[in-house]
Amino acid sequence: MAEIKPQNKGTRQLFKNPVLERLSRTHIAVPLVIFFSYAAGLLYWSVTHTSLSAGLTVALFFTGWLVFTWVEYQVHRHVFHMATYTRWREKLQYTMHGVHHEFPKDKDRLAMPPLLSVTIATILLLLLRLVLGDFVFAFLPGFLVGYASYLGVHYMVHVYQPPKNFLKALWINHGIHHYKNGEIVFGVSSPLWDYVYGTMKEKTK
Repeated sequence: MAEIKPQNKGTRQLFKNPVLERLSRTHIAVPLVIFFSYAAGLLYWSVTHTSLSAGLTVALFFTGWLVFTWVEYQVHRHVFHMATYTRWREKLQYTMHGVHHEFPKDKDRLAMPPLLSVTIATILLLLLRLVLGDFVFAFLPGFLVGYASYLGVHYMVHVYQPPKNFLKALWINHGIHHYKNGEIVFGVSSPLWDYVYGTMKEKTK
């Protein structure tokens, strides 16, 4: 990742097939609407088809949100920034994330393609239903709202100027990751896990 120099303008074609190329791009509003709606639908199902109490629903919702911040960190650090010691891994890493580091202001590639992310969310629903039972209808909405919130934050830190309040830290943190050192500060929506795992700043020798 260190060898990729960020470009302030432009984009890059990833696929020769025009359909795949189009599917690799999305307006930020599309996944935000999809995942807030998906979460709302699951919560509605929880209220109308399960016996979960209001207190337990709220607790599971925020647990799901917290778990998402951990997953966000782990995927960003270990999948998006995977070691590229083979040509195949190098191409995969660039397609998933390297292109974003090269063209960080490309608005069409600030979110995972909705078709892929909806598929992943549905697989999660089916798998977690087996493990959590009815709890999934309160837990997964929190997870999905966490994902939608991450998308919103990620879009704003790349498109808008930082605000003059405590949220400015999110802009600064992600700016360090993109323009100073791509191997630190992996949290986008929250710096929590960077503090837990010691990646908030460069290690001193």
